[in-house]
Formats: sequence, C-alpha cells, structure tokens
Amino acid sequence: MKLVYLLGITILVAVSTVAALKEGDCEVCIATVKKFANTLADDVIKDPKKIEEAFKKFCKGTKSKENRFCYYLGGLEESATGILGELSKPLSWSLPADKVCEKLKKKDAQICELRFEKQIDLNTVDLKKLKVRDLKKILNDWDETCDGCIEKSDFISRIEELKPKYSQSSKSEL
Repeated sequence: MKLVYLLGITILVAVSTVAALKEGDCEVCIATVKKFANTLADDVIKDPKKIEEAFKKFCKGTKSKENRFCYYLGGLEESATGILGELSKPLSWSLPADKVCEKLKKKDAQICELRFEKQIDLNTVDLKKLKVRDLKKILNDWDETCDGCIEKSDFISRIEELKPKYSQSSKSEL
C-alpha cells in the first residue's frame, strides 16, 4: 500500500513539474499576452467574447514572432485552427501571463517554442565568431545582398564595407 502511495506522489510531482514553465520558456507568449492584456479596457477584461474580438484586432498590427503567436491561437483570418478560448477565459479570470501560457502550452506546445531573435550589436561583436546564418541576417536586415559571397570571410568583408553606412544612419536616428 505504501508503495502505491509513494508511486502516486512521484507521478503527481513529475506531472506538476512538467506543466510549470522553465526560465526562458514561452518568452514570445508571455510578452505578447502581457502586451495585449495591457491594451484591454475595464469593460472588456471581464468578458471572454470581447477579449477574443480585441485579440483579433490586436493581431492585425503584429509582425514577426508575435504574428506567428497570433496565427497559432487563431487570431488571424488565415489561422487554420483557433484556441482563443484558452486565452480569453484565463485572462477574464485575471490570471497572470505566465499561467495563461502554461495553459496554452498544454493545448499546443509550439506556442512556447517561439523565441525572439537576439539583436546583434555590431559595435561590440566579433564578426569572425558569428555563424554565416547570422552574417546573412545582418545583411538581410539592411536589405543588402552579398553577390558572389561563398565563404564566411566574404560575408564579413561585405558587412565591414557597409558598416559605416549603417552605423551613421543608426546614430542619426538617435
């Protein structure tokens, strides 16, 4: 009898540990839910249907990872599925964003796989230590190409060539 009881407690602890979010989990979900919740008026926050309507409007202005999050929940017209109720009901109960995301993770694990892209500071980074993928991303963010680039050194040379142009523009924007 004690063995069955002990086994039951072990399983319960294991299940509760799996459900809880780890540090860094669901960063896009938590940030987007917080951002969205802060836009809600007092008369909307208590009504799940109004929350769903507000979320669909919110999603129209999203880009990148937030837009993908909206797609997964069903907040976009082109969304294949919809689990907006899993967002709106907990929000109407005033559940914090991390708890809402725990519930969403149980329904669709890919929601918590979304990560924000890390910004690269070109003034301090050693380009030689970056991956080619990151070097290509820098050029892509600048809407530049690297025609004939084959090796990593080619991409580094192109970035170094363009760096003054984009460093100047970023300083003048400040």
